[in-house]
Formats: sequence, C-alpha cells, structure tokens
Amino acid sequence: MEIFPVVIGCVSLQRLAELGLAARNTRRLRARGAIELDRQGYPLFPLLHGAWVATMLSLVPAATPPSWSLLILFGALQMLRCWAIAALGRHWTTRVLILPDTPLVRRGPYRFCRHPNYLVVIGEIAILPLTFGAIGTAIVFSVLNLTLLSRRIAIENRGLAMRTGF
Repeated sequence: MEIFPVVIGCVSLQRLAELGLAARNTRRLRARGAIELDRQGYPLFPLLHGAWVATMLSLVPAATPPSWSLLILFGALQMLRCWAIAALGRHWTTRVLILPDTPLVRRGPYRFCRHPNYLVVIGEIAILPLTFGAIGTAIVFSVLNLTLLSRRIAIENRGLAMRTGF
C-alpha cells in the first residue's frame, strides 16, 4: 500500500475540517463583538496551505516510501495541534479575532507557549515534505510560511495586548 496518498488525503481532510470549525467559531466570535485584525492578510494562509499540498501532490511520486521517524514526528505534531485547538475551544479560528474584554486562555499548551499552533504549523510544513524526500518543497514553503507567520504574530500580539492579562 502506498502511504503518501493516504497521508496527503488525511492532511487535506484535516485542513478542510479545521476550516469548517474555524468558520463556525468565527461566526460565534463575531456575534460576540470580536474584532478581526489582518483581514487582508488572511487569504494568504489557505492559499499557502493549499499550494503546499498541491506541490507535494505534483512533485512526490505516490510510491515514495516515507521516513518513518519523520512520519511519527508529524503525527506527534498533529496531536499537539489538536491539544492547542481543544484548549482554545470556541475561541480557536484560522483568523485573528480579538474579544477585547476576554482573558487569555492559559490552559493546555498555552500554559507554556503563546502560539503553540504556529509552532506546529512551522514544524509540519517542513517535516511532511521531508518525510517523503521533498527537500525543496520543505525549504520553499518553510520560508513562505515563516514570512507570513512573522507578520501575523506581530499583528496578533498587538491585538492580544488589548485583552485582559496579556
């Protein structure tokens, strides 16, 4: 059985499910008066992730054997992603939405790190292509991702400063 198509299919389904969850949470947060920061920059993230998957599909032969240790590491990152999403609960979204009078979440991985989900994304964008030998894809998309994330984290930190307890 070829592993690569299964892994890419799972990652794609995960991303689509997350977009659905994010859309529901975004509607709830906006109904509560959330302020969206960086509306213009948001479309670049789904575009980046879609291009990342499409690039791997176009460049990695389906029969490419994985590096099992990297695939296990990628799986561990997915568990950390789920932990980060669960810790934020209804506050988790793919957008930068701020509820000014709401205290910060300080449970789950947020006890240890301000942006654990971004650390997961940094890891997975590099590790998944490397798992299947796509070194160029790992480098190019890591640079693009870090460029987008550095801007986004600065914007998000300014927004979080408006919240209680930052």
